[in-house]
Amino acid sequence: MLKNKVLLITGGTGSFGNAVLNRFLYTDHFSEIRIFSRDEKKQDDMRNQLQNDKLKFYIGDVRDYASIERAMRGVDYVFHAAALKQVPSCEFFPLEATRTNVFGTQNVIDAASFHKVKKVICLSTDKAAYPINAMGISKALMEKVAIAASRNNPDTTVCLTRYGNVMASRGSVIPLFLKQIKNNQTITITDPKMTRFLMSLDEAVELVLFAFEHGNAGDLFVNKAPAGTIGDLAEALKQLCNATTEVKIIGTRHGEKLYETLCTREEMQKAEDMGEFYRIPADNRDLNYAQYFSEGEQEVSVVEDYHSHNTEQLGVEGMKKLLSHLPLIRKEVFGEDVPQMPG
Repeated sequence: MLKNKVLLITGGTGSFGNAVLNRFLYTDHFSEIRIFSRDEKKQDDMRNQLQNDKLKFYIGDVRDYASIERAMRGVDYVFHAAALKQVPSCEFFPLEATRTNVFGTQNVIDAASFHKVKKVICLSTDKAAYPINAMGISKALMEKVAIAASRNNPDTTVCLTRYGNVMASRGSVIPLFLKQIKNNQTITITDPKMTRFLMSLDEAVELVLFAFEHGNAGDLFVNKAPAGTIGDLAEALKQLCNATTEVKIIGTRHGEKLYETLCTREEMQKAEDMGEFYRIPADNRDLNYAQYFSEGEQEVSVVEDYHSHNTEQLGVEGMKKLLSHLPLIRKEVFGEDVPQMPG
């Protein structure tokens, strides 16, 4: 299915793009993998470190249709990972988040449709479910844009994945805690009872590949992930590092939730359980206003959200076991010679 095919990864120099390359670069899957991003420095680092003829690099911005259209020529499949995803940045610059996450996604889908790309997988986040911050709101609207585009696109299948915190990804809390421990600084925790879904980059790739293989137009795929408290995460890292670092509670920051939701109750009501994943089919109701105003669904009232408070809770020991498999922890804590991808 993937042999002699061309894959384009938008935002390909980020954590997800590196994980995809780690999976496919040295296999016979895909004859060409295109990395599309704005950052020439990261592209140059990746080019010099990997030195692989299968890789092709395109400088551009998903906000600019012409640049993504040129990169899309001859492509078979797209993983759309380009996004603004730092909560504080999006809070201060919500219009910038909208331009990249919403209009950028529409540009990617339009270019893919124009060139008759077989499938586009758009990556979303748990913050898009019941969003309270600009990043989540822009990603929620991105999902709506993708699902709307999927309805009338006979040549290109558009579907989505939604996942929670990717452990040790750039800008996440694990590298921050690890840095604070190693520098003998106080660990700063917002709320020790705050819970988050926990998954590795490999699991994020698995989710996207599952959608890649099984996705129909407008499908949204969610993986079933364990969760843990931020307090347990900090304690697990302290124990792995044999540290006695102090912990300081700084309070919940603007735009943060006590827990994250991967599936709303409205989505759970129609979700298909596929083992390790949920498939949420597109809402393809027409503009029949009765379905919005005078007709209801009793089932929705008795279904619960799928969120990080009611999923499997790992605890400190479970967290230590999970963390021990991360390349960052194996390298920085255990001193193993773990090859690091650029980015």
